[in-house]
Amino acid sequence: MNLPIAMTLVRIAAIPLICLLYFMHTPWAHFWSGVAYILVAVTDLLDGYIARSRSQTSRFGAFLDPVADKLLVSTILVLLLSQNLTPWLWLPAAIIIGREITVSALREWMAEVGKRTHVAVMNLAKIKTFLLNMGMPFLLWYHADMYQVFFWRIEELPLLVLIIGLFLLTVASVLTIWTMLAYLRAAWPDLISPTP
Repeated sequence: MNLPIAMTLVRIAAIPLICLLYFMHTPWAHFWSGVAYILVAVTDLLDGYIARSRSQTSRFGAFLDPVADKLLVSTILVLLLSQNLTPWLWLPAAIIIGREITVSALREWMAEVGKRTHVAVMNLAKIKTFLLNMGMPFLLWYHADMYQVFFWRIEELPLLVLIIGLFLLTVASVLTIWTMLAYLRAAWPDLISPTP
């Protein structure tokens, strides 16, 4: 086991911790769950960089990294939906989770027919992931009774935090649809070709 794989495993292991922090009955529970999410998301940037810079890439790491990302995002979206079932949240969440399932199945099928590189990760998908990882901490932090930021009391804080989180999630969901359509378009000739 190398450092990038260990960091990816830590990302998976941290998911229950984020959930536990979120449900703790303390005034700062949501804030610290958001901070924990940020720390975990940073490992997603670092493990890939370290793997490439130290020539520690591996098939297991290439498999595990997207699995960790999908587990983290899907679990946190379901967690947020359990507390805030509004159209502004469930619609982007359904789009994002649905896309992850669709693209994962598509990649698996393309790998079976020997054309996995036709649906390789695109830069737009990385931007989508970045925006999603920016928005999630705000949604975790949000609480209707939150007003205090360290020594400052801000009456508009709950609404501001919610708007930022939902805006980033909505933009990420639009990019999610865009990238899914791009993947499907790249794979379409193989999907409709007759079975040999």
